[in-house]
Amino acid sequence: MTVLPDDGLSLAAEFPDATHDQWQRLVEGVLRKSGKDVSGEAAEEALTTALDDGLVARPLYTPRDAVADTGYPGFAPYVRGGRPVGGWDVRQRHGRPEAARTNEAVLADLENGVTSLWLTVGDLGVPVDGLAQALDGVYLDLAPVVLDAGAGTTAAAEELLRLYEAQGVAPAAARGNLGADPLALAARTGNAVDWQDTAALARRCHEQYPGLRALTMDALPYHEAGASAAQELGASLATAVAHMRHLTDAGLPVEAALGQLEFRYAATADQFLTIAKFRAARRLWARIAEASGVPGAGAQRQHAVTSPVMMTRRDPYVNMLRTTIACLGAGVGGADAVTVLPFDHELGLPDAFARRIARNTSSILLEESHLGRVADPAGGSYYVERLTTELAHAAWEFFQELERSGGQEQALRSGLLGERIAATWDARKKKLAKRREPITGVSEFPHLAEKPVEREPAPVPPAGGLPRVRRDEAYEELRSRSDAHLAATGARPKVFLAALGPASAHTARATFAANLFQAGGVEPVHDPVSVDAATAAEAFTASGATIACLCSSDALYEEQAAEVAQALKSAGAQSVFLAGRPAEHASVDAYIFAGCDAVGVLSSVLDRMGVAA
Repeated sequence: MTVLPDDGLSLAAEFPDATHDQWQRLVEGVLRKSGKDVSGEAAEEALTTALDDGLVARPLYTPRDAVADTGYPGFAPYVRGGRPVGGWDVRQRHGRPEAARTNEAVLADLENGVTSLWLTVGDLGVPVDGLAQALDGVYLDLAPVVLDAGAGTTAAAEELLRLYEAQGVAPAAARGNLGADPLALAARTGNAVDWQDTAALARRCHEQYPGLRALTMDALPYHEAGASAAQELGASLATAVAHMRHLTDAGLPVEAALGQLEFRYAATADQFLTIAKFRAARRLWARIAEASGVPGAGAQRQHAVTSPVMMTRRDPYVNMLRTTIACLGAGVGGADAVTVLPFDHELGLPDAFARRIARNTSSILLEESHLGRVADPAGGSYYVERLTTELAHAAWEFFQELERSGGQEQALRSGLLGERIAATWDARKKKLAKRREPITGVSEFPHLAEKPVEREPAPVPPAGGLPRVRRDEAYEELRSRSDAHLAATGARPKVFLAALGPASAHTARATFAANLFQAGGVEPVHDPVSVDAATAAEAFTASGATIACLCSSDALYEEQAAEVAQALKSAGAQSVFLAGRPAEHASVDAYIFAGCDAVGVLSSVLDRMGVAA
């Protein structure tokens, strides 16, 4: 019996180490099979994915991509976490205007896993004079409260501090955040920045409530306007620096000013980018603290919120999956608190079921997936470390651009920030329109028979400043046109899919075409029986459709497309599409293919059908 050496890798001991060049040659072979004859670095480049902010995701990361030592969790530069251990505060958002119903929801959340509360107060939520009722039965020394009151921040803060006193909460035991951010409010409303009372609140917290922070550097207005990850980080840093200057000018020491700030960032379904964002944010903030002369000021305090931009109104249950991935990314990235928005967030006020799923998302990840057992579980990943570094550099460049323009307030006032974000969103809209950034349940695999989910309307958020964008907005407009047509006529607009040849020839493109047309609310009528020109015309007439789309292989298109297209037009088809790359086919009006402008095509289809906009 042979005894293998106990070297920890004995099973692989007889195999030679693979090299990067060997892997690259394998990639070359795969690409040749797909019709791309490239070699060397060009082969690897062909599989590289371009991201926003000039970042790229390469197909393979190795030790050559390793970055400098990132330290340990709880120590500067805090890339690996602001705390020595993992886990996060489960923070639920409440935006219902009725104090009594808010109180019911708050107590249910706290009894079932939520550990802190995020309350909208004033015009967007509970009235200031209803705050006591909303928090009735809540032990304020155990459950931190974070306020979001916009222009009413001072009044809401005074009421919360009064409640601490009324409950007999020791000032040192108060936890949470008063939520002041005049720059975020200005970004939302377009109004002038009102610094009044901000410094006074910060000084009061610093001197009387050591566990309470006064300011939230809210990056959501920039994220919701369409900012990239680097722009979101850069804007948050510029906002924080502006607040620091204001607080220190008012007499607060630099270290005390830093201690009054909490940062709120969006977490998206792009798992690795989210992880990198929170790690990079701490690194950047540590750099600013160091430049301010207080390198030991501590880690950036982070509140993650699952992205409203990624939430869809169609097939909203898919949002549960998006928010799960976003929560995982934020938690792995080291966020201190995570708010999972309910899946019906974009439809109105969430119901009890949606809130339960939202809070249980964190519970599953913490208690069953055990993400909190390890600090920085993504640390050491060549990809994550490289992405963190590259994102930090891109964000720092954007931050410096804002500072050169005169700072965050001036960048908002001049329109510079809005212009930069709008350009980023315009580029992203093109990818969404071409389905290069797919939206499950909306641009991909839509379900026309889905019954709409209805909720009580939520308070209308402030407007006048940066816009609020949604990934699904272009497709939502198309679907709404289809819904209105259905309500007015009793049927959705239809397209007849003319399948040519055997199933092996037409199935792939018929499936593609059905998927694309449904994304615009156009119902496909598909008879899978192979058809010739005569039977195609007969089937089209029986379908009730007004347009048609040919679906088959390129070879059969050469043989039959022109004849079948002409027969369909003779049968009354207003337009004939072909599923495939553009070519010269008589009587074919337009083409649909992977990478085409789906929104543009679908909008023109509805226009041709007379479906009102």
